[in-house]
Amino acid sequence: MKKLLLASTNPGKIEEYRRLLGHLPIDVISLKDQGISMAVDEDGKTFEDNAIKKAILYHSISGLPTLADDGGIEIDHLRGEPGVLSRRWPGYEASDDALIEMTLERMRGVPKQKRTAKLRVAVALVFPGEETVYTAEAEKKGILGTKPIHPVEGYPYRSLFYLPELKKNYSELTRDEELSLAHRKEALDRLMPVLKKKFL
Repeated sequence: MKKLLLASTNPGKIEEYRRLLGHLPIDVISLKDQGISMAVDEDGKTFEDNAIKKAILYHSISGLPTLADDGGIEIDHLRGEPGVLSRRWPGYEASDDALIEMTLERMRGVPKQKRTAKLRVAVALVFPGEETVYTAEAEKKGILGTKPIHPVEGYPYRSLFYLPELKKNYSELTRDEELSLAHRKEALDRLMPVLKKKFL
């Protein structure tokens, strides 16, 4: 089975990608599996910038086909904050609890109709011997709640992100719902023709 390096140490993200790619003959391995501990300075201006930077760097270290992503939340009331700073919104690499608390504080007193937000993700894919970097993006629109529900490790904003069409928080999605509705799946589906060509 061919290996695909997932440029992440986030257990939740690794598990999600393994499920999303489970129908392909791919062994999704993590940075930890490869013994890679080098961190990337995610200083890009966009999610795509950061995804591409991570994919290229970890591919150069491992020599393996590499998939990386970057994503976060854009809150309309805050003019798109925190955006690419979603994990480092306070100015440092914050914990899930700290980010949830900061979001609730910044949105305190804001009425429901003004609590709209978008979860966004950009995915980048690099293969050995190719200069092309394949990329795709997707987003999911929702409303920020006033308290966290079922926090998911590594995904602080999902516990606050309400999906009106399903009448539940993103963090409450069943595995089947997540596999069919997740914005990460939508982005990955756009790269599926490339993945199938390379791995089937």
